[in-house]
Amino acid sequence: MTQRQEFTVIQSYDGFELREYLPCSIAEVKVSADYSSAGSVAFRSLFGYISQGNKRSEKIAMTAPVISAQKADKTADDEWFVSFVMPAGSTKADMPDPNDPRVVLSQLSAETCIAASFRGKASAELAKKKVAELRALASKENIALSDETRICRFDPPFKPGFLQYNEIVIPTA
Repeated sequence: MTQRQEFTVIQSYDGFELREYLPCSIAEVKVSADYSSAGSVAFRSLFGYISQGNKRSEKIAMTAPVISAQKADKTADDEWFVSFVMPAGSTKADMPDPNDPRVVLSQLSAETCIAASFRGKASAELAKKKVAELRALASKENIALSDETRICRFDPPFKPGFLQYNEIVIPTA
């Protein structure tokens, strides 16, 4: 089983959870592309990094999810940050430097987010619909959210779309 990003459920609501994500390190690539191709564009660099494409030629375990995020301070609608979460317990300082200059390592602090899961191929249309639904549910509960949105995919692209597991994760404000 692929290791997943660690979190604790703070509270469950109808249709979503409020979670506390633990600190973690990520490898991230910024791309300018539409949502449907952003993941593919960044995946090669990220997969290369964990497949010995780093200064220590070290293999790094694959984790889930692959995160495609649009940050609150984005400059364009086609600006995406695609990232792999590094194995639990690793820090930016532990991780080998990437060979590919597009791969940037970051250390994330603990953060509170809301999350909702859904099944199906995480197409642009379905993701947009699920983001709108999640933001509406949070608004009903008076939960203030950031402008950042993360689409988290847990399954490989060759898995049949109707079986794919995904989550929308939005940091709280």
